[in-house]
Amino acid sequence: MTPLDLWLSRSIPMCLLLHSLVLMAICFPSASMCPKGCACQRADYSLHGLNVTCSLSRLREIPPDLPPDTVLLQLDRNHIQAVPDRAFQGLRMLRRLNLSHNAVETLGEGAFLGLEASLEELDLSHNRITSVHKDAFARLKARVLVDDNPWHCDCALQQALGGMAHNHEAAARVHCRSSELRDQEGRPFLAVDADLCNLARRTTDYAMLVTMFGWFAMVISYVVYYVRQNQEDARRHLEYLKSLPSKPKKPDEPEDISTVV
Repeated sequence: MTPLDLWLSRSIPMCLLLHSLVLMAICFPSASMCPKGCACQRADYSLHGLNVTCSLSRLREIPPDLPPDTVLLQLDRNHIQAVPDRAFQGLRMLRRLNLSHNAVETLGEGAFLGLEASLEELDLSHNRITSVHKDAFARLKARVLVDDNPWHCDCALQQALGGMAHNHEAAARVHCRSSELRDQEGRPFLAVDADLCNLARRTTDYAMLVTMFGWFAMVISYVVYYVRQNQEDARRHLEYLKSLPSKPKKPDEPEDISTVV
C-alpha cells in the first residue's frame, strides 16, 4: 500500500465523521442552548430557527435564557403571572408566541418590545388579564388572540385594541367582565359604542369641578365666619367701652381779664 493510499484510507473516514458532526450541530442544537424544562428542535421550514416548547413545565416566569434563533415559542399551560418589559427583546426571529392558559394579569407598554418586525401570531387567551397599557400592542403587526380574559373595559383597553393591526377580530373576542359603564358589564366589547376616553375625561372634569366647588364653599364659609366673628368682637368691645365710668368734666378755666389801671 502506497503512502497515498494509506493517507486516503485514513482521511476519508475522518472527513465523513467531521461532516456528520457538522450536520448534527446544525440539525440538533445542543442541550446547553435549551432552557430547563423545555424541548428545542430545528424548525421544519427554517434550518436557522428553533422551535422551543415549554408547555406544561410549571414555569412561574418567562425563561431568561431563550435561544436567540427561536422562531416558535410555546409557553402555554404554565403559571406565568407577568410579562416583564423587554422579555423577548433578543428574539429577533420569533414568529409565533403562545402564552395561553397562564395567570398573566396585566401587560405593560414594553412587554413585546423587539418583536414588532417578526412576530406573526401572539396568543394571550385564557389568562387573567384585566388591563393593558394603551401602547402594549401599538407597533405589533401580529394577529393577537385575547379572548377568555376578565377584561375591564376602559379607555386604555379601547386605545390598545384600536392600535392593533387586526383590532376588529381581537375586539370581537373581548367581553367586559367590568366596565366604566355599568350597563356594559358582561357584554361584548364591540357593544360599547361610547368613547370611554371622553367618559374618563368627563369624570375627571366632574371630580375637579366638585373639588373646586368644595374649596370655594369652604373659603366662603371661612369669610362669613371671620366677618361674623369680627362683628361680635366689635359689638363686645363697644359694650365694654359703654360700661366704663365716664370721666368727670374739668371746669372751664376763667378767662383772663386784663384791667386797665
